[in-house]
Amino acid sequence: MDAPDVLDLWDLRVRHQPDAPALVTPDRVLTRRSVDRLTDAWAASLAGRGAGPGRLVGLAFADPGRTVLGMLAALKAGAGFTVLDDRLPAAARDSLVRRTAAAVWLGDGAHAPAAAYVPAGAAGGVADDGTAGGTATGEGAGAADAGGHPVRPPARAAGHDVAYVLFTSGSTGQPKGTLIERDSLRRFAAAVAERLELAAGDRWLQVASLGFDVLIEEVFPALVAGAAVVCRADTGALDAEELHTMMARTGTTVVELSTQYWLEYAHWLDARGLTTPAGLRLVVVGGERMDPRPYREWQARQPARLAHVYGLTECTVSSTFYTGLLPADAAEVPLGTPLRDVEISVRRDGRPVPQGESGEIHIGGPLLARGFLDDDAATARRFVPDPLSAVPGARVYTTGDLGRIDADGNLVFLGRLDDQVKIRGHRLEPARVERALCEDPAVEQAVVFPDPATGTVLWAFTVPADPERAPLPGEAVRLTAAERDALVAPLEEQLPDWAVPRVLYRVSVLPKNPHGKIDKRRLSDWATATVTNPAAAAGTGTAATGTGAGRTVPGAPGPGGEPLSTVLGLFREVLGAPELGPDDDFFEHGGQSLLAMRLLARLREFLPSAAGLRASALLRCPTPRLLAGALATAGPREAGLPR
Repeated sequence: MDAPDVLDLWDLRVRHQPDAPALVTPDRVLTRRSVDRLTDAWAASLAGRGAGPGRLVGLAFADPGRTVLGMLAALKAGAGFTVLDDRLPAAARDSLVRRTAAAVWLGDGAHAPAAAYVPAGAAGGVADDGTAGGTATGEGAGAADAGGHPVRPPARAAGHDVAYVLFTSGSTGQPKGTLIERDSLRRFAAAVAERLELAAGDRWLQVASLGFDVLIEEVFPALVAGAAVVCRADTGALDAEELHTMMARTGTTVVELSTQYWLEYAHWLDARGLTTPAGLRLVVVGGERMDPRPYREWQARQPARLAHVYGLTECTVSSTFYTGLLPADAAEVPLGTPLRDVEISVRRDGRPVPQGESGEIHIGGPLLARGFLDDDAATARRFVPDPLSAVPGARVYTTGDLGRIDADGNLVFLGRLDDQVKIRGHRLEPARVERALCEDPAVEQAVVFPDPATGTVLWAFTVPADPERAPLPGEAVRLTAAERDALVAPLEEQLPDWAVPRVLYRVSVLPKNPHGKIDKRRLSDWATATVTNPAAAAGTGTAATGTGAGRTVPGAPGPGGEPLSTVLGLFREVLGAPELGPDDDFFEHGGQSLLAMRLLARLREFLPSAAGLRASALLRCPTPRLLAGALATAGPREAGLPR
């Protein structure tokens, strides 16, 4: 008898509760029957165009809802899928399209390959009975049942066939395509549903970037457990208020957030004296090391429980979960215990260490990826034979993460064995960015690391090749916008946005600590000392001070004051750039989505006209002067700023 497939778990839910919600979009709620019939039609179209076992279907939709439908349809056609992240630079997108060699592409986004098409019904919607709306193309339409509904193509994939290929961040070179098999996906979905106690009444909000492996965790455990997936209208980032409002409006019960995103949401709740929406029962948090203090504070104040998660793309998303209450004396938030079908061990020199001692985290079991797409050498380096296993041919993945097992059996993260860092949830090898910076003939040396305050944006310190351009020893001169743009332009063509340094300094030398390593703390101190007179830099005269939420803000006016100084002061505070001027661009000075959320939250605390401000406003008015002018003249609605 064949082993069950992930689709068998889906089919079971469709048979038992066909009218229960499966996909919630801004336009409608689709039942399991509706989703099943629509994806059957899509699968028939895909099969007619060459999709099947061992092949990939590429997905490049502009909205998450159709991406979810496309993933399910690809599996029904017997194929695997890959998802193209719309945030990638064009060159990186083109490279991924070539490397996946997908049999067919679905999509309608601006980032979609030229050959991509939208299947029948995707544009026309779904009728109340679950049939596809719109006009069928006829190509690969397949058979229909007695009711006229398309019949799923008969192709039956095996457990070892590909389920999906998603790409890692490419921390040490070009991004690696990680190939996950169908049996691993089935086991993973069932194990997460079991661990998080997902049920038919749950609704999991999809917030991860498409192309990021967390998308898999947001979708398949919910679908196989009979829960619903809640989708946004597009792939734009939600700020804290938008996230809160959407969860309340859609009845979301489960959401997964990166560590930094969760911290922003927690701060927003605390600043307003709010608690999580009544329906929200669980917030899954992971991607970076967790500070115990905010974890305890959340558990003391918020009704929604926390689950701390650890995993890697190469091991089918997540491997361990911690769902307990953090003890008062805990110095670290544990990563938890392994999922069913996951084997966790801590080893040193290939041998397990005693409980409590540190070593490299190894992950084994049937959830391991087959390997890296078309890269046998990298696969052999990271997926190694496991001499400790009694299972013939067993492998183990060497994570490069340092950890230990505590007295309660929980895995505890202790850092990296190498120099990799985490930036906005992605693993990065700084040397790759440093090498790219040094390709500029004007740069002799470079070092890159996350900013010490938030860890959400990369700083770069460069030593100029021309000594005449070097500042005095012990000084760090921040590059002007034009200098920075010229230096990072080549990087933007080959790296994702989060891997491009946004705050760059010029120094005369890279200082070393007593161990001979670059002293990043001293570089940070030099950068902090690089402060011109804030009022002079802003051109606004002597800066007044104001307070909000117990904090002092440079340049905040008194009651009735002109808002430019307030807006400018908050830009400076959030970006950590006291020299920022009124015409400096937020995004050109290290701003990104998480810092945008923080800035909007602070603006709302000080300016009544910013009460309805949304993240997209910064795209239209990215400088303090533009944003202050729009707010001062009319307020969000009249100024054309989204509410």
